[in-house]
Amino acid sequence: MSQILQLRPLAPADETVMRDFHEQLRADDFAFLQAEGTWDDIITTHEREARGIDLPPGRVRAEFLVAEVDGRPVGRTSIRYELNDFLFDFGGHVGYAVAPEFRRRGYAQLILSRSVERLRSAGVESVLVTCDETNIASASVIERCGGVLEDVRENSDGPPKRRYWIGADSGFPQSASTVSTSAAVTADP
Repeated sequence: MSQILQLRPLAPADETVMRDFHEQLRADDFAFLQAEGTWDDIITTHEREARGIDLPPGRVRAEFLVAEVDGRPVGRTSIRYELNDFLFDFGGHVGYAVAPEFRRRGYAQLILSRSVERLRSAGVESVLVTCDETNIASASVIERCGGVLEDVRENSDGPPKRRYWIGADSGFPQSASTVSTSAAVTADP
């Protein structure tokens, strides 16, 4: 199997497989699609968030992208070009997932690497990535992508979060306001 992984926006033809992934990951209390409604509503929500238009309270400009290998979806990423206080403490710049049937093939590392590349090309130099303290597989992926553990923060809404910085050579940002938020969204060629 080829290891060429691409990130792309949701498409109308993705509905069945992406809703299936969403249901599979619901068992892990993971909101795979990050939006609700009809498929057109979900696509429209993600398009609006990618442009940073009419964002609901607590949301920042973000791209939701399908990760596919050889034309087949294997997971997704959510790339947040800004951090609010919640994202700085618990959510980070990147949230990624691989569907259970595609795990243990290196796709998580490819998804995270491509997500970091997109952020860097948009001017975000220090990328925050978090995972549950008990998620050893995700911690390993983040570390293989260059993540340096800053700390573990208690979370009143769930398990403690491990907070990693990728590209934080000059130290860890101290707040959401010290992280670059002027990044421009770039598209894949």
